[in-house]
Amino acid sequence: MNKEEVQKKLHEIVKIYLPQDVDAKAIQPTSHLMQDLGINSAHLVDIALDIEDVFDIMLDEKDMEAMQTVSKSVDVVMNKLSS
Repeated sequence: MNKEEVQKKLHEIVKIYLPQDVDAKAIQPTSHLMQDLGINSAHLVDIALDIEDVFDIMLDEKDMEAMQTVSKSVDVVMNKLSS
């Protein structure tokens, strides 16, 4: 799976958890999940669980802490997929 495919799937996961006042078009590689997109901490856990299911990977606490932005989340997934 290439980076573009990972980013597309991640976009689909994240948009489910956006607050009603945030448009899915706001999801950019540099978007901070909490600060820019308004995703709360409970939904970050849901996103992590969805990522594990969709990509068939396991995320540890270090991985989840690294997933601050969309692009960093893509990087974490790509690293997990390549190992």
